Amino acid sequence: MAAQPKRGGVSLPERRSAAKPESNILARITSSPLVSRGKQAACDAAFVSKKLLRSTGKAAWIAGTTFLILAVPLIIEMDREQQLNELELQQASLLGAPPTASVSK
Repeated sequence: MAAQPKRGGVSLPERRSAAKPESNILARITSSPLVSRGKQAACDAAFVSKKLLRSTGKAAWIAGTTFLILAVPLIIEMDREQQLNELELQQASLLGAPPTASVSK
């Protein structure tokens, strides 16, 4: 059963038969074992890169949330303590008491 061209459409020329696939230089290069090994190596590298990026993203998420939960409250509390010490020093100087040894860096 031969394919009938559609009416009103553009008909493309028939493909050449694959009787001589080795005649074209591009076909010979693409079918070489070196090229297929290169393609496989590229696919493997892409797969490993994708896995590495995904695991790096997960590690960054874990590190970021851990920092927010543990370190940020500690930083806030240290800042409050410093402000309280400065306030006490200011009040002591207003009342005329001799300043104590302050730890200012």
